Order: sequence, then C-alpha cells, then structure tokens
Amino acid sequence: MSKNTQNAILTIGDERYELPVIVGSEGERAIDVRNLRNDSGCITFDPGYANTGSCTSDITFVDGERGILRHRGYPVEQLAEHSSFIETVMLLIFGELPTQRERDTFREMLINQELLHEDLLHHFEGFPPYGQPMSILSAVINSFASYHPDLLDIQTPEEFRLAVGKIISKVRTIAAFAYRKSLGKPLVYPDPNRSYCANFLHMMFSIPYKEFEPTRAQVRALSLFLLVHADHEQNCSTSTVRMVGSTQANLFASISAGICALWGRLHGGANAAVIDMLESIRQGDLTVTEYLEKVKNKEMRLMGFGHRVYKSFDPRARILKQAAHDLLLEQDKHNDPLLEIAKELENAALSDDFFIERSLYPNVDFYSGIILRTLGIPVNMYPVMFAIGRMPGWIAHWAEENHGPTKIHRPRQVYTGPVQRDYVAIDDREPRG
Repeated sequence: MSKNTQNAILTIGDERYELPVIVGSEGERAIDVRNLRNDSGCITFDPGYANTGSCTSDITFVDGERGILRHRGYPVEQLAEHSSFIETVMLLIFGELPTQRERDTFREMLINQELLHEDLLHHFEGFPPYGQPMSILSAVINSFASYHPDLLDIQTPEEFRLAVGKIISKVRTIAAFAYRKSLGKPLVYPDPNRSYCANFLHMMFSIPYKEFEPTRAQVRALSLFLLVHADHEQNCSTSTVRMVGSTQANLFASISAGICALWGRLHGGANAAVIDMLESIRQGDLTVTEYLEKVKNKEMRLMGFGHRVYKSFDPRARILKQAAHDLLLEQDKHNDPLLEIAKELENAALSDDFFIERSLYPNVDFYSGIILRTLGIPVNMYPVMFAIGRMPGWIAHWAEENHGPTKIHRPRQVYTGPVQRDYVAIDDREPRG
C-alpha cells in the first residue's frame, strides 16, 4: 500500500479539504477519510459499504470487472488445477504455499485433531432431530472456547497453528455428525487413513458394516467446491469475523459469528435457492423458455446468475462448471430432472442477449448447488458445506485483523429519527390508532 502523489479535494460549502489517496498493490485507489469527521464534521454515507474499504489486506484480490480472483497472488484457476484444498488452506492462513514437509506435518495435525471431545456428543443431543445444521455448527464451534480454554488468548505461532488445526479438522466431524443426527443414524467416526475430503464423505454416508467409498471424481469435485469457496475478500461473513475479532474476541467466537452471517439466503444459502428454483420449474410444469420470460417480466428471479462483484463470468463458476460436468458424466445422472433443467437453463441464458447484456452469467452458486446435489448432500447442508470451505479465509482474516494493535470497528450513522422532545406522563398521552 502507498499514498498517491496527488490528494483528493473535497469541497463542502466554502471549505476545501485535502484527502490522501491510497494505492493498493494491484492499482486500486481509495480516498482516505479517516480524519474527515475530525476535520469537517462530516462522515461518508454508504449503505451496504459497497464503496467503503474497511481494511487493507494481503490475502485475496478480486477484480469483478475482469473476472479475476487471486489468493496471495496465485490465480484461483492455477490453484484449482495444480493444488488442493489443504494446500490452499495453508496458503491463505500462513501466507505461502507449503513445502512437502510442511504439508505433511499439517496433514498429520489434521489427523490428530479430527476427533471431538466425547462430552460434545451431549451437545448434539440437546438439539431436536430436525435441528438446523448451521445452528449446530455455530454452537459447537463456539463451545470450543470451553473445551480448549488454553487457546482463548493466542500468543504464539504454535498456539495459532494448533487452533487452526482444530477448527479445520473438526469442522468436518461436526458437520457430518449434525447430518447423521438429523436422520437418526449412528455417528460415523473419522478414519485417519483417508484424505480430507474422502474422510468427510465417509462420515456422511457410511453405515455400519458398509463403508462408503467415494470415487475419485466425487473427491475431486468436493475438493474443488471447498477450494473455490476458501476466501472472497470482504464479503458479509468475512467482514463479520473481522468486526467481531476487532473486539479482541477469541477465534472460536469470531468464526461462530461468521457462520451465522453466512447462513443468510443472500449469502451462504444462495446455492440452495438455485435448487429451489429448479424444483419450482419442474413442479410448475414450466418450460425453461417460459421461466426465462417470467424472469424478464420480473415475475420470477433467476437464482445462481449474476454477482454483486463480478460483472463478467465468475472465475469460480468456470472451475465448478467443469467439475460438475465431469461428475455428472461419471455418475450418469442423465435421468435426474433437476440436473437436466439446470443444463437447459444454463444454455438458454448464455445464448440470450437479455442476460448477456446485463452480465447475468452463471455464478459459483449455480454450479455448486448442482455438485452438492449430485454428491447426495441435502439442501439444508448446503450452507454448512460453504462454511467448511470458507473456514480458512475466515481464520486468515481474523489473524490479519489481530496482527498488531487492534482498533475496534465502529461504523457511524446518519440519524433520521425524532429531534429532542419532552417526556409525557402516561395519563397525558394521546391515544394512537
């Protein structure tokens, strides 16, 4: 980060104020308004913070106009082709791609940390059979503060590394246990001889005396799903983790808050909305052409298309599109009506000028929903899968926020309520309605 040689000039009435211009390593420019209120008495007004930079960060770069996503400088396309989810975890959190020895040591830590404290099983019993998996995930992650009090105040790199290992490894076990409990099935413990993704699928779908053996395409698709969700700079849940962390809240509490933020239908629930849309087309006996016409007339919403940041094709969508097609081809899912509708919808929208002119290309949620459905993941688990993938990004941003002196986040507002008025005794108040 550097300051530009030129300042921005702000004129308010007869007063002029010089504001420094900050330039990022990729040429992004930001007007520094940190002293604006002290100097002028004014604040900036930006609902939704779409034009507000809340921090500087070395972790992830996104250029929505050019369809670019890079982690620590590495294009996501290269990571998807050559790397793995665990390598991407280490890159995001520790800053560099690991050596073979570093990766082996980290994998060993994940194996050592994959079991939950047995007392935590009572935590699962406290939820009803139909309990929401995201609620369970958030609660159990937050409970780590009680089970691992030695990691509440992380002071050393070793303590941080141990906390990372616990969260990244145990989140799979929590998610799988929550799913199994919702079905009334016995819990399946992690297998130390399986890879990260294969182990999760084993815990989800194995039954006593019949272990689930995922195919290479299934493991690859899940790994890519997690990898492309690993971080996406200052989205709602990541900003939540940073804001909570700015209070010096512990890592477990901050991650738990991020899970709750991700739960929303406009964030981590978007891929579930894609499946709901496809189901509505099927149940409504609509053709894809008829549905797209309703979208154009604003009678329906086209879920899984377009993005708040990307104004061209989402690079993550390109990766998952190929993974989805490979997975469908391997599993011969040609007779799944929803997946057939999805492919027809994709082709129709990509050849329609109405959607092309509005940059409404399929985004990561469109293809991720298809992958999860093909893997047999139920819809109520979709946000949980997103959370597993986003975990390294949240941890990396929490660590960055807490590196050095921490300044608590405290946005301002423009008050629009009543001006000062005097208290009226209850007997003297005018009736309303």
